[in-house]
Amino acid sequence: MALMDFIKKQFIDIIQWTETGDGTLAWRFPMQDMEIQNGASLTVRESQVALFVNEGQVADVFGPGMYKLTTQTLPVLTYLKNWDKLFQSPFKSDVYFFSTRQQVDQKWGTPQPISIRDKDFGAVRLRAFGNYAYRVADAKKFHTEISGTRDIYSVQDLDGQLRGLVLQNISNAIAASGVPFLDLAANQNQFAQALANQLAPEFSKLGLQLDGMTVQNLSLPEELQKILDQKIGMGMVGNDMGKFMQYQTAQAIPKFAEGASQGGGVAGDAMGLGAGVALGQVLAQNLAQGLQGGQGAAPAAPAPAVAAVSPADVMATLEKLGELKAKGILTQEEFDAKKTELLKKLV
Repeated sequence: MALMDFIKKQFIDIIQWTETGDGTLAWRFPMQDMEIQNGASLTVRESQVALFVNEGQVADVFGPGMYKLTTQTLPVLTYLKNWDKLFQSPFKSDVYFFSTRQQVDQKWGTPQPISIRDKDFGAVRLRAFGNYAYRVADAKKFHTEISGTRDIYSVQDLDGQLRGLVLQNISNAIAASGVPFLDLAANQNQFAQALANQLAPEFSKLGLQLDGMTVQNLSLPEELQKILDQKIGMGMVGNDMGKFMQYQTAQAIPKFAEGASQGGGVAGDAMGLGAGVALGQVLAQNLAQGLQGGQGAAPAAPAPAVAAVSPADVMATLEKLGELKAKGILTQEEFDAKKTELLKKLV
């Protein structure tokens, strides 16, 4: 009877896995009631790893290549099974294949704004999103920690866990970098590198290797975005206040032109785009002279007579000066001096 049972058994001669491109990370070879024949062929392709598990214990791990399964190629499993040397005994063991290729374009993001602590601004709320790439680097650890005995374990099964890791480590990444938040926000590559450095050890605990991390967008609160825009603007012109005033004026001209085309506001009622350009020139000259006078510089030689300025131009200039004063670029004294000078031109 035992001989008949043995004859009826089905033996496996070839063990291999061809990926289907569906994002599978781990796949268990279908055993059912079959047994692996001693001397069977095992094929592990590039970007794959094969893992033999006997009675819940990892026995052998095979990298890419073709193997003939004998006592020489399965030393650990041979020890566990104690094969009879007088007979080419078959054996039954769970065989798992793991994909070790990069899993690219994995999305991450903040569904809701998250709070981080910054040394310059205290608590800051931000939203961000990007993508990352990873691969299975340690099949044994991934099997014992994540995939286990499941027939198939896919990228989608792991997606939620990895997204949570990214969100959990954003604050720690910024703190560990020691870089002010505004510098990170202005340089998304630097932000992504800080985040990758923080996440790499966490991925390693799961048997994974983080191969890439990008930050595609970073949304700041409106008030903080204005500060960042000014910081970037100052970086473009350096410490030259005259150039900075030209930069501020150039930023304002489109707004004046838009107001003129729509007929809205004091400036829009009185001036078009051409007047806006003229206003920019007058404003830059007047502010440069005012700042030099406020710093105690020697009086400049009398300037040639300036063409008459319309009341609309004066009012628009005063509005712009008021904005600069509100932002702290002009002092109250400088604003009052320029206001007096401009009002005299209305007489």
